[in-house]
Amino acid sequence: MNNYFVYILACSDGKPYTGCSANLRERIEWHRKGSVPATKNRLPVKLVSYIVFNDKYKAFEFEKYLKSGSGRAFAKRHF
Repeated sequence: MNNYFVYILACSDGKPYTGCSANLRERIEWHRKGSVPATKNRLPVKLVSYIVFNDKYKAFEFEKYLKSGSGRAFAKRHF
C-alpha cells in the first residue's frame, strides 16, 4: 500500500504553501531547487509539517480542505 503525504512549507514571503505527493522527499527537493512554479519565486522554503495518508483520495481531500478558509485557520492553529 502506498503512502500519500500532505505537506506544509514555510516560504520566504511569509505565506505557507500546501501540497500533496506520493514521494515527499523528491517533491521537497523539487521545491528547494525552484522546479515548482508555485514556489520558485518564494525560495527558500522550509518543511513545516506533513501528514501521512494510506488513501490517495483522503490525502487530496485534506489538501483541498487546508487550502480553504477554515482549513487555513486550522493549519495556523495546529501547525
